[in-house]
Amino acid sequence: MITALFKVTGQGSYKGFSVSGHSGYSEAGSDIVCAAVSSAVMLTVNSCIDGFNVDAVPEVYDDTVRFAVNEKSLDADRLIGALKEHLEAMSEEYPENVAVTIEES
Repeated sequence: MITALFKVTGQGSYKGFSVSGHSGYSEAGSDIVCAAVSSAVMLTVNSCIDGFNVDAVPEVYDDTVRFAVNEKSLDADRLIGALKEHLEAMSEEYPENVAVTIEES
């Protein structure tokens, strides 16, 4: 299962997210759920850093992507919020393959 954790401040700003695991929907190389999640995560990270110059740190370890926002950014809030909504929609369609949680701090 792919698990996505979104870290949110008490004011509703995103501090970052992590996405890890494998969906298990299909064999590697033909797993549409994994491909959709990977593409959405890459688009979010690249748009934040390259498109909007968000001060953030991406980290990739084996099957985990972590993305930490260093300072509040409206652009990051919008992009990460859109990723969260997208993955929540995927978790509704594929509940055995994608799970989304929110951690408020």
